[in-house]
Amino acid sequence: MDDDKLHEECGVFGVFSCDAQENVVPLVYYGIFSLQHRGQESAGIAAVKEGATVCYKSMGLAGEIFTQEILASLSGHAAIGHTRYSTSGSSSIENAQPFLSHFKLGSIALAHNGTLTNADLVRELLEDSGVGFSSSSDSEVIVRLITKNYKKGLERALTDTIQFIKGSYALVMLANNALLGVRDPNGIRPLCLGRHKSGWVLASESCAIDAIGAEFIRDIEPGELVIINNDGVCSFSFSEKTTRATCAFEYVYFARPDSVIDKVDVHSARIQAGKILAQESPVNADMVIGVPDSGVPAAIGYSRATNIPFGLGLVKSKYVGRTFIAPDQQVREAAVSVKHNVIQSEVKGKRIILIDDSIVRGTTCRRLVAILKHSGAREVHIRVCSPPVRFPCYFGIDTQYRSELISNTNSVEELRSSLEADSLAFISVDGLLESLNGEGGYCLGCFTGEYPLPVASTENI
Repeated sequence: MDDDKLHEECGVFGVFSCDAQENVVPLVYYGIFSLQHRGQESAGIAAVKEGATVCYKSMGLAGEIFTQEILASLSGHAAIGHTRYSTSGSSSIENAQPFLSHFKLGSIALAHNGTLTNADLVRELLEDSGVGFSSSSDSEVIVRLITKNYKKGLERALTDTIQFIKGSYALVMLANNALLGVRDPNGIRPLCLGRHKSGWVLASESCAIDAIGAEFIRDIEPGELVIINNDGVCSFSFSEKTTRATCAFEYVYFARPDSVIDKVDVHSARIQAGKILAQESPVNADMVIGVPDSGVPAAIGYSRATNIPFGLGLVKSKYVGRTFIAPDQQVREAAVSVKHNVIQSEVKGKRIILIDDSIVRGTTCRRLVAILKHSGAREVHIRVCSPPVRFPCYFGIDTQYRSELISNTNSVEELRSSLEADSLAFISVDGLLESLNGEGGYCLGCFTGEYPLPVASTENI
């Protein structure tokens, strides 16, 4: 994997059709395929037909797992899908999702994006009461808790469960021949609702709704539970009014640029971040280039604000994605040359402004500066369209230990020297917020160390 970027945990997707004869599994396949950027370790689909729920999941990419034969073995008028990158629980088939639980009162299938901050406590309480677990994932904790409370009825089991768990979660579930969606009270992880010709869609991002030809309706609100069945969409609020705290990194890096999250257009926000970065940290240069892919819109914005020409400069191999395996640091650094290559005729003899979305370890930027200068660039000035990442995330992002976050252990000047860049600047927190210009607030914990809900001490992390 690319260890020089933060990794999102996963993507969730679900479809419900009011036509009991319709098979929505192909739509769910295309949905999770469109969310592949959110996780590439495992994928799965669960479907319900005539009251019976079946599930297939495996390690790898959705396009590799779901052959025509596998897809033909799954059928149902309601189905959910999941694509995973592990942050809580190891990368193994036991932790792949959706989780499916059969019990005497029925069955429930669940796909979860996020991380519970009290998962260990809840797991211990359930184990003490005799509940067994087959995985180390905190997502299974949610399933077991719902199952334990199911005798109270589905709605009561759900509300009791989601009022007990803490942290970030966007959930899609199948139960009682219904599709259900839940978003945590702070709305840290995204979830949205779409309208399909014969039913409804839930997805981590609007791009996946677009991909199946459905109509985006709205975002699921923080603290909202939706139950979708033949009667339509029924909505409940399960929490008191809380402060919205959407993860700011969704806009910086995780989300696809063609998505809209909480009424903020991701591509436009990235362009605006580049414009603000140009205002905050101008530099004389001949060309602006972006680190593909998520650095490119910000580079376009920087270019528009400064009238410095935008150029390609760097080419990214489309066959080396976020899952590229580099077993040690030496190979990891060499691997950047495989993932990115320079168009020498574009950069030779020029002063280059290199725009990246973030710097976590510094491996990618260090190598890019080296290959740009090797290709004849006179100067390389790095501009970063997120503030320095100095603190861990507890809500569904795989961050290294605090000591391994390069901005936590180095000043901006020390980091510039380490990267061998001619200058280095990050967008300010205020500048990032201005670029979002959305309704409500954002989680900025990895930048500021201030989190929307209590977390464990970070002193020794």
